[in-house]
Amino acid sequence: MGTLGIVLVVIFIIVFIILFFSFVPVGLWISAGASGVRIGIFQLVGMRIRKVAPTHIVDPMIKATKAGLTISMNKLEAHYLARGGSAQGKFSVNRVIDALIAAQRAGIPLDFDKACAIDLAGRNVLEAVQMSVNPKVIETPIIAAVAMDGIELRAKAKVTVRANIDRLVGGAGEETIIARVGEGIVTTVGSSASHKQVLENPDLISRTVLNKGLDSGTAFEILSIDIADVDVGRNVGAQLQIDQAEADKRIAQAKAEERRAMAVAQEQENIAATQGMRARVIEAEAQVPLALAEAFRSGRLGVLDYYNMQNVVADTGMREAIGKGAAPAVAPTEHKNS
Repeated sequence: MGTLGIVLVVIFIIVFIILFFSFVPVGLWISAGASGVRIGIFQLVGMRIRKVAPTHIVDPMIKATKAGLTISMNKLEAHYLARGGSAQGKFSVNRVIDALIAAQRAGIPLDFDKACAIDLAGRNVLEAVQMSVNPKVIETPIIAAVAMDGIELRAKAKVTVRANIDRLVGGAGEETIIARVGEGIVTTVGSSASHKQVLENPDLISRTVLNKGLDSGTAFEILSIDIADVDVGRNVGAQLQIDQAEADKRIAQAKAEERRAMAVAQEQENIAATQGMRARVIEAEAQVPLALAEAFRSGRLGVLDYYNMQNVVADTGMREAIGKGAAPAVAPTEHKNS
């Protein structure tokens, strides 16, 4: 074999060794064996074939074994794949193992299947275990409520809760606790005869809210509800009365304006009717000279008859002037029949 052949063989061996150690995690297998985790080299190769990072399974397995937990390698791999693999599955498996170790140390009953179910439900199982040991304080926003005397109170509460492991799957979250506590505060303040009762006894709110069992159906257990702050707000009752009076005034003004408009319209109709009657009278009076002329032409009316008629008209005008207290402008003229 020539020099070139020897060089090619050496290169082939080196490449083979590199590929072998990159595909077969020998170092991880040695670490697992040294930690007391029984796993075969072919199991690690099978993980590579199933696109499972062996280090994401073996490292949590070593951690669990050192903590005295007995967990199947297949369950860890199944949970890793259920979480989508890659970094997400890695963090999920580590979180489940850390939660199991923490629960074991705290004496909280939690098995692997329940921890996986909680993790797959989208909740942080490690945080839930920690919250079971160290309760969490949830601070509500400022909640406004109005007492029966119309005074507004603004209250802020601090709710101490502990995670309920048995209700983590399917239980409501922190938003539900805050909403229920706010509802209880509004109910308590609204049923108080005076806002002074609430200011004198803030614990009245705590007792009433706790007695309602607000943690039912949630993933938490309420330990206490403390009223952090109560402030007096607006006089809502007086403001409502002012707004009502203003609304009544506007309604009355609108009705008065409506009546005024109707009166103006009626007046305009009366004026139009009067003008129409006057126009008809003027039209009728305009027909009188024509009728007289026609009577003269036809011989039904003589000159003396006309003068007598004028005397009657003048006499009537004089009487009307005397009745009104004014002197007649022209005395009536008397004519004698020949």
